[in-house]
Amino acid sequence: MATFWYGLRLDASAVAYVCLIPFLLLTLGSLWPRLPMRSLLLGYSVLVGLVLSALIIADLELYRAWGFRLDDTPLQYLNSPQEMAASAGGAPLGLLLAAFLVLAGGGWLLYKGVVGRLAPLPAWFGRGRAALACLLYLALLVVPLRGGTQQIPINQSDVYFSRTAFANHAALNVPWNLMSAMVLRSEEHPPQPFMPDSTARRLVATLYPLAVGKPAPADSTTSILAEARPNVLFIILESFTSKFVGSVGGEQGVTPVLDSLARTGVLFDHMYAAGDRSQKGLVSLLSGYPNQPTTSIIKFPRKTEHLPHLCRSLAAAGYRSHYYYGGELAFANMKSYLQTAGYEHLTERGDFAQGDQNSKWGAHDGVLFDRILGDLRQQPTPFFVTAFTLSSHEPFDVPMKKHFPGTDEVSLFRNSVYYTDQELGRFLRAAQREPWYAHTLLVLVADHGHIQPGNSSNQSPDKFRIPLLLAGGALRPAARGQVVHTIASQTDVAATLLHQLKLPATSYVWSRDLLAPRPNPVAYYCFNNGFGVVSPQGSLVLDNVSREVWDRTPTATDWQLHFGQAMQQLTLADFARK
Repeated sequence: MATFWYGLRLDASAVAYVCLIPFLLLTLGSLWPRLPMRSLLLGYSVLVGLVLSALIIADLELYRAWGFRLDDTPLQYLNSPQEMAASAGGAPLGLLLAAFLVLAGGGWLLYKGVVGRLAPLPAWFGRGRAALACLLYLALLVVPLRGGTQQIPINQSDVYFSRTAFANHAALNVPWNLMSAMVLRSEEHPPQPFMPDSTARRLVATLYPLAVGKPAPADSTTSILAEARPNVLFIILESFTSKFVGSVGGEQGVTPVLDSLARTGVLFDHMYAAGDRSQKGLVSLLSGYPNQPTTSIIKFPRKTEHLPHLCRSLAAAGYRSHYYYGGELAFANMKSYLQTAGYEHLTERGDFAQGDQNSKWGAHDGVLFDRILGDLRQQPTPFFVTAFTLSSHEPFDVPMKKHFPGTDEVSLFRNSVYYTDQELGRFLRAAQREPWYAHTLLVLVADHGHIQPGNSSNQSPDKFRIPLLLAGGALRPAARGQVVHTIASQTDVAATLLHQLKLPATSYVWSRDLLAPRPNPVAYYCFNNGFGVVSPQGSLVLDNVSREVWDRTPTATDWQLHFGQAMQQLTLADFARK
């Protein structure tokens, strides 16, 4: 009941915005009798009714998948309609269509029953008086437009009343939230600061001194490589949540290949994704750059041009590069980011034979790994090859006999992860017979986590926990089987890799070496309009709309809260400057 009560003002504001044009038409129709007012009202009402119904129904499915209400995020994918359709492959389209028809049909009946009965203007009233009355109606809309008579117009924080995220989200009006996001995010202004910048810099310096102009700690790392300049095969695993990886405490038997590699590699078992989308993970991994809670820097090519990139850093040391993806690189603006990075070759969906494009996203991971294996026989060394898998993305439709029973979403997801793991194993068994493998470092890491299994909340640390594994023939025998328990962020992968290669990482100011002595065990991550901080003392998450702590383990400290606020404040200021 509180959800409906608190949401009423935002609903009223949305209705008032929708009513602006009809009341303006009434005013004009009162002055000019030849204006086809009824036809214009009908056309406007049908158009708006269909659009609002579509937005509301789309929000039902997006919230299930993403955990936040509809905003401008889907606009990032408009240039990739095939990928958008693939993402919706697991949606209950029949049920959603039925709900759309009920909602739109109900709106039409309401229109015919109320607006359709609009009486003609009485002759004795006068058109001038009617126009003045309609202008009064327009003026009265100001109050609901602002959500009341208070000094500050209504915003999302006014409907946030609970520490339960779902209750707050349910109170948001979808069309209002979408339009607000499109207007506000176009301005790209950092939110109101939590503290003086001097205080924020002091807090951030405990983890990332270079980001605040402090001197870097003396280079000191535990070397795990048997040679100075090995090849680097950097494999990004789509949606490989730790909840499915047994070697980091997840379900047993879903990723047997990855778990087997962990016994002979260097495993980081407390790694957290910096964000919740593929394009965000890409920037965090390859540029060591933190995510933004309501947008992504990859949307702004002029900003990504100023980011460091592993490809450029390794190219300066003589590495040759290639990037592989079975899908469309235009998706979410990834291609401009990768081209700016300087990859010598990009292989994507269009480079695979039509018969090999056996996934709704493009080429499945088995096809992708076969292509990489064949190309590496001619690849000049040392190489930096990056591969991004896709088969474990929704709709989780993979070309294999089901290994796990069930047709529900979690079972399909589990089978898709198992498929990618098996194809990875097949690829590595063949790669071990190639001469380049003995001189190659494998970096295996997920782009982000997932709410499943367990239906974690959108802001839960469990959703963001991912595996990171260093393996391959270039590892020292003494390093094999090592497990690093340091709590860390996805952004820390870049500096860790560069220090192992004895290359400078000073431009990666938001990244740190996880194999240095005594790294500070803290991870910061962003969800949609909020952040989380994980440390050995516990975890907490803060929502930016209400500026309140939503979830907090009993042992989490105030330092974590202040550190997270400082990180968000300074990283968003850095984003705005780029």
